[in-house]
Amino acid sequence: MPKFRSLYGVHPSVRIVENWLATLEPKTGRSLDGWLALVKKSGPKSEKDIRDWLKKEHSLGTNSATWIAERAAGKGADMDSPAAYLAAAERYVAQMFAGKESLRPIYEELLHVALALAPDVKACPCQTIVPLYRNHVFAQIKPSTRTRIDLGFALGARQAEGRLIDTGGYAKKDRITHRIPISSQADIDPEIHRWLRVAYDEDL
Repeated sequence: MPKFRSLYGVHPSVRIVENWLATLEPKTGRSLDGWLALVKKSGPKSEKDIRDWLKKEHSLGTNSATWIAERAAGKGADMDSPAAYLAAAERYVAQMFAGKESLRPIYEELLHVALALAPDVKACPCQTIVPLYRNHVFAQIKPSTRTRIDLGFALGARQAEGRLIDTGGYAKKDRITHRIPISSQADIDPEIHRWLRVAYDEDL
């Protein structure tokens, strides 16, 4: 049977978590399983209280305490390995478009256009958006309503023109600074292709 090949790339955060898992025991004296066993035996119940307890009583850093608390609460394991993430990515997208099925063909076409820009483009779904990466996020696909996808762009301080809408992101130091609303496949016109190319080219 041929091996399934996902359209999606591995989210950069997965590499960070993998490194954390590999170095957790040497740095703290316990593996993830060891910390989870300790939490189960002696720790508080809520995720927030576990995080605070790990930081205060065991001097763990914020990231370690947060990630252990998430896993103690049954969350976060999707980021523990590339295989786990890619399986979750398919699920994220399915859940994202639940009740918004009419937008799925628009999404699929936008994804195809973005991935065709260059071999190094990666789409890395999260639970509510699909960021598009070169070196950083240069665009994102977000089903904002049941009838509209917002295609966001990282275009810095550029003035809005044409169909571009300024999101206020540049002033807030957000990565996504502009968007174009898309309600049909007919909206995926040369202007969409152009701004995706501009955003990709500027992500150096």
